[in-house]
Amino acid sequence: MEFLDQEILGMSVLAWLQLGGITLVLTLVLMTLRRLLFGRFSSLAKRTDNRVDDVIAELLQGMRTFFLLVVAFYLAVEFIATDAPAIPWIERLVFIGFVLQMSLWGNDLIRMTTKWYLDARDGEASQTTAARAMGLVGKTILWAVAFLLILDNFGFDVTALVAGLGIGGIAIALAVQNVLADVLAYVSIVADQPFADGDYLVVGEFSGTVEHIGIKTTRIRSLSGELIIFSNNDLLGSRVRNYRKMNERRAVFAVGVTYGTPHDVLQSIPEKLKAAIEAQEHTRFDRAHLKDFGDFSINFEIVYYMLEPAYATYMDTQQAINLAVYDDFTRNGIEFAFPTQTLYLEKSDSN
Repeated sequence: MEFLDQEILGMSVLAWLQLGGITLVLTLVLMTLRRLLFGRFSSLAKRTDNRVDDVIAELLQGMRTFFLLVVAFYLAVEFIATDAPAIPWIERLVFIGFVLQMSLWGNDLIRMTTKWYLDARDGEASQTTAARAMGLVGKTILWAVAFLLILDNFGFDVTALVAGLGIGGIAIALAVQNVLADVLAYVSIVADQPFADGDYLVVGEFSGTVEHIGIKTTRIRSLSGELIIFSNNDLLGSRVRNYRKMNERRAVFAVGVTYGTPHDVLQSIPEKLKAAIEAQEHTRFDRAHLKDFGDFSINFEIVYYMLEPAYATYMDTQQAINLAVYDDFTRNGIEFAFPTQTLYLEKSDSN
């Protein structure tokens, strides 16, 4: 038939029909194989703790139909073995499909790795922020490389493009260097994790609980209620005290008694202070000593550790210790010192 012998883009209509038919058959075969293999590896993944079969099942599930069509189309072109002018463009389309599928697989692997990382750490808030940020960086790099590969396949000078982007990037960086400094500080915070949402921080004269770590700023809610906003670069350059990271809190306080206190009573005071501390929960006694002789008092220094570092718990415990010491001293007639001054008047004989 004359219609079948007509040429379109260097190939006869009959060759195009053969190409389409072979492509359709191969696509159906590949889809069937994908379904069978996915079902097998999915059931295997549910029965084992091995992550290899999990990855294979995920990759099979992530194998898009357009990729199977592209592979089938490429095999059909190889089968027909024609040198028509359209073949180079067909090969370029096949390459684009291959790059897109590889990128989608890479995207799935990054997502799976992030999920496994968080599962291993029980979804900790700081780890979640870090994992998501690293995943976003990885996906951005992945798709940027894919875009450059596609441009290179179509004959664009990628080297010149990258160089141009580099020069333009330097100009933009100079214009927005403060913003970039905050963004890089955010990346450092996410990677190094000096603090996370919910941590109680003291930064210079400011203190409060971290509410949000943003790309440019970090927001801290102070104890008095207002929201304190730090730029990430300034915050990272400061000396930050993170109280949530404490395993235990060291507490030091002093007690002063009057100079008229008998020697044997002074000897018994460290044991009384020790008993008051050990009677409380979440405490570990360290020491109690007669430290020095002050201007108007004999001073004892006491050190103990709170095994529960929460500040409210510490204050409740210190209050209980103070009340216990006051009760014990009152019952035993031990007087607390307070500022006093003694004046000695000397009367001289008048002539």
